[in-house]
Amino acid sequence: MAAAIALGERGRGLTAPNPYVGCVIVQDGRAVGEGWTRPGGRPHAEAMALAAAGAAARGATVYVTLEPCAHVSARGPACATLLVDACPARVVIGVGDPDPRTNGLGIERLETAGIEVITGVLAHEAEHSMAGFFTRLRLGRPRVTLKLAMSIDGRIALASGESKWITGEEAREDVHLERARADMILVGRGTWETDRPRLDVRLPGLEHASPRKALLTTGGPVEGFVRLSSPQAIRTLSDVNDLLVEGGAETASAFLAADLVDRLLIYRAPILIGEGKPGVGAIGLEGLADAHGRWALTGTRQLGSDTLQVYERQRDVHGHYHG
Repeated sequence: MAAAIALGERGRGLTAPNPYVGCVIVQDGRAVGEGWTRPGGRPHAEAMALAAAGAAARGATVYVTLEPCAHVSARGPACATLLVDACPARVVIGVGDPDPRTNGLGIERLETAGIEVITGVLAHEAEHSMAGFFTRLRLGRPRVTLKLAMSIDGRIALASGESKWITGEEAREDVHLERARADMILVGRGTWETDRPRLDVRLPGLEHASPRKALLTTGGPVEGFVRLSSPQAIRTLSDVNDLLVEGGAETASAFLAADLVDRLLIYRAPILIGEGKPGVGAIGLEGLADAHGRWALTGTRQLGSDTLQVYERQRDVHGHYHG
């Protein structure tokens, strides 16, 4: 299952609104088929793995990160049906599919055909790998990652507005990797007008993974950008699983104040700026107690001289936030 999860990650940022699923087929202790959801959402991971396995899928064990889909689509057959036709001995599933068109029906179809089904294997890891898809299905909006590059004292620019570059090359490369894993990237109109950022992926071999672009603005549309008039408007993005918010401070504050940030990426440079532009402004806290219990540090990495800290917004399985 760990291998299937790793395969699924290859599709992140390329499959929306479909989930980025991974699949491994094992026969006699050897992988005979591997698959992951392809760009545009088709073929699905199971279809790719079954095509690679061919006749070796009969009597095999199939590991798949998400419950095989059960609904018929004009773009391809249901994966549960493909698996039934392939006759594996068992299907091991990471996590169930909350899509009401499948939600338990895929498992039921497999079991009805006499295939052993095992569920919940590395369920937390599988769900976390597809967090954007689960967020969109459960909360009706994309999973939002907010990126902030700042100094030790929380500044994103000098008082003059100079901001290139707060962080070093390795941190900037990591940001490009995050862009490649997102379906859409968003900035505020002020940032766009001041910096004219390209908002693409400039890592060798990943240029094709540049996300679509969105602009937070109450003004008119801008060519090449999806216009969103408020943070709440992300609920209209039905074909986006993962949204990366990059700037600037007003946009970051607006998303935090609306409690729409699920993940924080803090790239911190070992510099002090003093008087300058803060990374975040007012976010609607009424008291210090309201700030506690909201965020959990889930990862720290050194990127050259800079440090990346990853925080996750704390919420229960139903999507209700703590704090």
